[in-house]
Amino acid sequence: MIRLNKYLSEAGVCSRREADRLLEAGRVKVDNRPAAVGMKIDEGQTVTVDGKPVCRENASGMILIAVNKPRGIVCSEVSQGNDVNIIEFLNYPKRITYAGRLDKDSEGLLLMTNSGDLIDQIMRASHFHEKEYEVVTDKPFTDRFLEEMAEGVYLKEFHTTTRPCRTERLGKRKFRIVLTQGLNRQIRRMCRELGFQVQELKRVRIMNIRLNHLQTGAWRYVTKEEQAELLHLLEQSR
Repeated sequence: MIRLNKYLSEAGVCSRREADRLLEAGRVKVDNRPAAVGMKIDEGQTVTVDGKPVCRENASGMILIAVNKPRGIVCSEVSQGNDVNIIEFLNYPKRITYAGRLDKDSEGLLLMTNSGDLIDQIMRASHFHEKEYEVVTDKPFTDRFLEEMAEGVYLKEFHTTTRPCRTERLGKRKFRIVLTQGLNRQIRRMCRELGFQVQELKRVRIMNIRLNHLQTGAWRYVTKEEQAELLHLLEQSR
């Protein structure tokens, strides 16, 4: 027998954590009956998510692609009304999902894969994996602003102070920031606490995978060399 969340992860549906959310929301059925968190299944049982059948054989080898997500595209696997989600936008022929979302108003590097375990490893905050962003604010900022961002900003919504991070000035209103955590809309919230609004936000790197010159809206397969280095880094962080 196998845990249902692991089964969904290995089928490339989502990460194990997201699988538990799907189970809690009642979107998963086993043999046409609602499934529960922590449930185990046999190989011969029928599993569906939102009425669509799932099997681990759907994933024939690891798929890992880098996407330059445009602004306006939503990181979601379900319909968002008039908004286009990333699954609809890519229209990839096999089932893949994202490792680390970007909000609708942000752009840049998004990794898409059919490996739920890979997503879990990349996104685990305790591993301190780096994600790099370029940010444009609504007005010029001082060096003290960058120092405060780097030292950590108290976010009232989460009752926590963000981890220390690295910052670098790129212009009067533009800076680079490297985070090792991923709180919801973290950079926007940090800037707002210090009296600034984010006008542009682009992710340019996740660990060793870089956006480089990938055009907005385009995608590419992660190279074998990049993938090997990524897996090495993930193994080291365990």
